[in-house]
Amino acid sequence: MASTSGNSSGSSQTQNSGSEGDLQLLMDQRKRKRMQSNRESARRSRMRKQKHLEDLMAQSAQLSKDNNQILTKINITSQYYINVEAQNSILRAQVVELSQRLDSLNEILNFINTSGTGVYDSDQTLQTSADSFMNLTNLLYLNQPIPASADMFPY
Repeated sequence: MASTSGNSSGSSQTQNSGSEGDLQLLMDQRKRKRMQSNRESARRSRMRKQKHLEDLMAQSAQLSKDNNQILTKINITSQYYINVEAQNSILRAQVVELSQRLDSLNEILNFINTSGTGVYDSDQTLQTSADSFMNLTNLLYLNQPIPASADMFPY
């Protein structure tokens, strides 16, 4: 039996070294799998980062395009506003001018109606005297308004 135990101790060392070799081979195989898995994971991570970067660049380009369109619309609207303001200024000047003309005409009518120098006779013709307000030579002293025009404003 002693010889059997001697043989078995020798073969068990061989089996131990064989199982240690298998264990080492298994660990190396797991290590290679883990390294391969890590490489694949890193590759996927780089791809995700690249796609994210491309998405951000596309978004940036779209936002720049939208911003340029908005600026163009603002410039067009500003130009319209300036034109409307110029037209409003002209219209305001014309309102003042027409108001002054109306006031002058009302004064003339009041003068005609209150003074006895120029009245309508029975056949609706105006009778005027040489020193009358309605005599055209006497109208030169009246202030005449100046018509407004678009050239007056520097817009």
